[in-house]
Amino acid sequence: MGKGELFAISDIHVEHEENRQALERFRSGNESDWLLVAGDVANDVDLFEWALRTLKAAFGTVVWAPGNHELHVVGGGQSGLRGEARYMDFVERCRALGVVTPEDPYPVWDGAWGPIRIVPMFLLYDYSFRGPGLSKREALEEAFDVGVVCDDEFVLDPHPHASREAWCEHRIRISVQRLESVEPPLPAVLTNHFPLKIEATEALLRPQFAQWCGTRVTSDWHRRFRAAAVVHGHLHIPRTMWHDGVPFVEVSLGNPREWRGRAPDLLAPRKILPKG
Repeated sequence: MGKGELFAISDIHVEHEENRQALERFRSGNESDWLLVAGDVANDVDLFEWALRTLKAAFGTVVWAPGNHELHVVGGGQSGLRGEARYMDFVERCRALGVVTPEDPYPVWDGAWGPIRIVPMFLLYDYSFRGPGLSKREALEEAFDVGVVCDDEFVLDPHPHASREAWCEHRIRISVQRLESVEPPLPAVLTNHFPLKIEATEALLRPQFAQWCGTRVTSDWHRRFRAAAVVHGHLHIPRTMWHDGVPFVEVSLGNPREWRGRAPDLLAPRKILPKG
């Protein structure tokens, strides 16, 4: 078959039966098509493996970047792992399935609009997506006061890092080192669960939630690292924003109550390249 296309999806949350049924309908008509999975597949490791195995059978290449839900440790967690060790456990599970992870060499997609370097990232957040003039303490107090608090505060363990923002700083440092050294220079599709620019959070109905959604450090990465497109999830608000001529595509499916009634093209992987 001819050169393939590049698709992306996130926030599949296959703990919901309706989402599992939706995932089973995801199909590629070309074995050369690639799929980017931008996190929040499942917290449960068995469901996670089922979902990635199913997607791997439907697309030629699958690339995964973790979401916050993969990192949640609830009731001790099935594996007993937390923090960095839990993340690496998911990495190894992906590798066993033939799925590319942020810890692997960045693959080059040579499809109908290539070559493009595919860059899955794990960057987390540092609470800098908060209201102007607010300290982290003040922003958190406001969020608790109004009852808008991300579950991460209770079930995302950053071990062995001192805090979630320290883990974020560590991940940013690793990613910058890799991106600055990778050869040859090519346009890139940057893929991260959390949005790279704070502007994405302006659509949130509860702005206090934004502090768990990214870091201001990445606001210029689309220019700095030659992005042809940026893919993210997390907000459950599928749409495309443009910055400096670069599409920033939120590819979330979300929970059934959120996606019921949406247009059919928002209930399947979104085509990222070639651009329509």
